[in-house]
Amino acid sequence: MSDKMSTHQAEDDARNESISIYLNGRIMPKAEAVVSVYDSGFMLGDGVWEGIRLYDGTWAFLDEHVDRLFQAAKAIDLDIGLDRAGVIDAIRTTQQANGMTTDAHARLMVTRGVKMRPFQHPGLSWSGPTMVIIMEHSRPSLPRPIRLATVPHLRGLPMTQDPKLNSHSKLNCILACIAAEKAGADEALMLDVHGFVNTTNACNFFIVRKGAVWTSTGDYCMNGITRQKVIEICRDNGIPVFERNFSLVDTYDADEAFLTGTFGAQTPVGSIDGRQIGTGELGPMTKRIRGLYKALIAAQTGG
Repeated sequence: MSDKMSTHQAEDDARNESISIYLNGRIMPKAEAVVSVYDSGFMLGDGVWEGIRLYDGTWAFLDEHVDRLFQAAKAIDLDIGLDRAGVIDAIRTTQQANGMTTDAHARLMVTRGVKMRPFQHPGLSWSGPTMVIIMEHSRPSLPRPIRLATVPHLRGLPMTQDPKLNSHSKLNCILACIAAEKAGADEALMLDVHGFVNTTNACNFFIVRKGAVWTSTGDYCMNGITRQKVIEICRDNGIPVFERNFSLVDTYDADEAFLTGTFGAQTPVGSIDGRQIGTGELGPMTKRIRGLYKALIAAQTGG
């Protein structure tokens, strides 16, 4: 059995073979939900997306996710074709079609749509956007803390491809993930353009040192919604938290490390570059933050 894992590892759920998918205003069976080979997303990675999670009937931090979707669409000059209410209605329609109430994850994707010819210019996408919502039954399943390896691939400058965009163009992160797996790790720890610790290929990254929580400045990474909620949780509960530059030396010597993301919330890190972090297990600060985050979700859902 392979020991490989990822931060998006979920329990197998047979119900996902018969889910219904939203495609351009229609709900259709998974096997019939297909897009054209001329679609801008398939052809060029020209699109933006959001991942959202369902807890006890409520989509966590839905307003923030929809805000970020429209911000990204505006940045790439993409007309989604729906207003905020329309996007939220599409999410809820897909949820209702699948009868989902909790432990579900949705990936909402919008591309520039079908192109007239197989070339780059956005003006060739004449038919309007393509919008897809894939919604799956999804419960995280991680048998052990994540292992990371530092890779040479950077999350870089905003004038190349701004790392704050949730774009379909993920090849840089995929290459980083491949490099980490080749090194025997689960995922990649990526540095910024100055060599400071930044993010992983899929999640935001935190360390704990002497009772304080550190994360990157946020200048060169996706400013994740879960990342921001963890920062706010720390501030609201008297936990020192710093957005700052720090190096691998600081990281290897940390008491704990964890990742944040919509899917896994807070995922403990056991080792980085073969060096055990703390005890190598879920640490007390990460456990406390998990509890506070669950309480925040429960307050939002009324649970």
